[in-house]
Amino acid sequence: MSSVHHRTATVDGHEIFYREAGPADAPAIVLLHGYPTSSFMFRELIPLLADRYRVIAPDHLGFGHSDAPSVAEFDYTFDALAELTSGLLDQLGLDRYALYVQDYGAPIGWRLALKHPERISALVTQNGNGYEDGFVDSFWADLWAYGANPGPDTEPAVRAALGIDAIRWQYVHGVPDPTLVSPDTWEHDIALVSREGNDEIQLALFRDYQNNRPLYPLLHQYLRTSEVPVLAVWGRNDEIFGPAGARAFARDAKHTEVHLINGGHFLLESHLDVVAGYLRGFLGRVLR
Repeated sequence: MSSVHHRTATVDGHEIFYREAGPADAPAIVLLHGYPTSSFMFRELIPLLADRYRVIAPDHLGFGHSDAPSVAEFDYTFDALAELTSGLLDQLGLDRYALYVQDYGAPIGWRLALKHPERISALVTQNGNGYEDGFVDSFWADLWAYGANPGPDTEPAVRAALGIDAIRWQYVHGVPDPTLVSPDTWEHDIALVSREGNDEIQLALFRDYQNNRPLYPLLHQYLRTSEVPVLAVWGRNDEIFGPAGARAFARDAKHTEVHLINGGHFLLESHLDVVAGYLRGFLGRVLR
């Protein structure tokens, strides 16, 4: 089994942590995590890919082991997080790579693809939304209200998402056998989200999330014109990003595989081998 290295790089004055494994000259795949986790979510997937691929999995600024400057020191937006990720990949010399995106990783990854479409060899979305179809209204209504009118009337509903119950829900909801999901996952996340000042970081990104939606038509055009191959492997019971969001990629991407799996939002925690099997098969075909 390939060794996984734990490294940092300084990008625009910020220390960005990343996990790296696999041969330096192998085809590259970049793994971009979601909320409220970090590259920790890929801890078991990385070794399953590293025999064939150079794997890079960063922690976004404000998450995991990367720096977490306060909101007074850094303007947390998805544009800014994408720029830092782009800077990291430039430092690592990645001029061609596949992208695996989940949750927050999706709007960051879409920005990377739109900025440098020539660099993207393939797209893998695991409950990473790119269509209005994917939003489950019952989950997103409070966040849209907060983004449109931040204040004491709208903040409590979204601040609840920072608590242990809401974070645990993200991991176990929709999983037929929740005992497959280790409590280490949500305990790890809540410890980091609970750091002093991190709540304000997360609230800033909640407010900014609405600015991802105008990117979707640009993403769809990119999928049509680039003909980049797309794998959508999705927990079909996810009530954050529903399965319609997975199926929608087939409307625009010429080469699309869609697999709906009987799981939830964090599919790797309950169906690691299934996802890894689809991923290795897909990459083996399209990166040949």
